[in-house]
Amino acid sequence: MTEFQDIWTYLSSEPLLWLTATLMAYVIGDVLFLASGKRPYVNPVLIAVALLAVALMATGTSYEAYFEGAKFVHFMLGPATVCLAVPLFLNIKVVGKSLLPMLVALVLGSLTAIVTALGTAYAFGIRGEVLLSLAPKSVTAPVAMGISESIGGSPTLTAVMVIITGITGAIICTPLLNALRIKDYRARGFAVGVSSHGIGTARAFQVSETAGVFSGIGMGANALATSILVPLVLLFS
Repeated sequence: MTEFQDIWTYLSSEPLLWLTATLMAYVIGDVLFLASGKRPYVNPVLIAVALLAVALMATGTSYEAYFEGAKFVHFMLGPATVCLAVPLFLNIKVVGKSLLPMLVALVLGSLTAIVTALGTAYAFGIRGEVLLSLAPKSVTAPVAMGISESIGGSPTLTAVMVIITGITGAIICTPLLNALRIKDYRARGFAVGVSSHGIGTARAFQVSETAGVFSGIGMGANALATSILVPLVLLFS
């Protein structure tokens, strides 16, 4: 037991440990996702989060220590987002034909996400910093955390809500849109991007490239729209 503790003490001090653990957790999640026939409720991100949470609690590792090793994954969020421009460029003609409907859907979708989050939380008695932290939950994490900090919310809490929102959207988007009989992949993808940012966009690409392209547009456009609309909603509420 003493030897094991010595080995663990050495390994836990190495930053690559938690980077490797993060990648392995996602690989396990992806294998299970493929084995399930790509069922939306077997979400690789959700599985990876659950596995890492168990590992951190079992080893008594703080989030700060974990992030020190896994921050490279966080760094790659930026380049990964920029890479969404490639399929957008390849489908630019299809996108150009849908600009007006997309603009209307963006404003309505962004407002709905903000108002429903604040309204529901307020109805349950949530106030102050916690309430403000919920406003940008449907935006990609870096932008959402910046908005949260600027309006007096908690960026850390906002990041948690962003992840929950993205995973929830990725799980329910396909069965929900099927139930609503929405078959246009442009509409499906854009709706997912506006409501569930990057995690939803990853799911959209698994379904259709067209859906993924429009989801990427929705994710980017909603980041801008939310940064403008959140202060206005708070001002008039």
